[in-house]
Amino acid sequence: MSTRNTDGITARRSLRFESLDDIAADVERLARAKHVRTLGNWSAGQIFQHLAIVMHGAIDGMEIPLPLPMRLLLPVVLLFRKQKFLNSPMPAGISLPKAAATALIPPPTSWDDGLAALRSGLRRLQASPRFARHPFLGNLTAAEWAQVQCRHCELHLSFLVPEK
Repeated sequence: MSTRNTDGITARRSLRFESLDDIAADVERLARAKHVRTLGNWSAGQIFQHLAIVMHGAIDGMEIPLPLPMRLLLPVVLLFRKQKFLNSPMPAGISLPKAAATALIPPPTSWDDGLAALRSGLRRLQASPRFARHPFLGNLTAAEWAQVQCRHCELHLSFLVPEK
């Protein structure tokens, strides 16, 4: 299967979420749509499943293996850019190192299975009193974790376009 460079896809939706409730509302709009066109390289089920993996990881913790130079430099860079990371859109088209991709990119996933996983992840986030340490940003408040989820969901859900 060939992969597309997703940073150049212009037909994506423009999304801005301020809360987990905003994410849930958009997910339910997608679930009610008669047809959803998927842009990029992943199916809708894979997008939903990937978002769920990261949501569960916010609570359970996640090991994201990165090469040593990235592990050393990324926390320092993000220390000074944390607010930008939490508030600015995430860029499309980033290639993950192989080990991180293995942990974060799901295999082919059906719409129904991915949607169920994403709904489960959202419910857990909304109910959780405690969160794990972010692999790059360190300890985050619940509000900061919600902003990470908002930015991440804006990116990936923008590749799903409901059609009438």
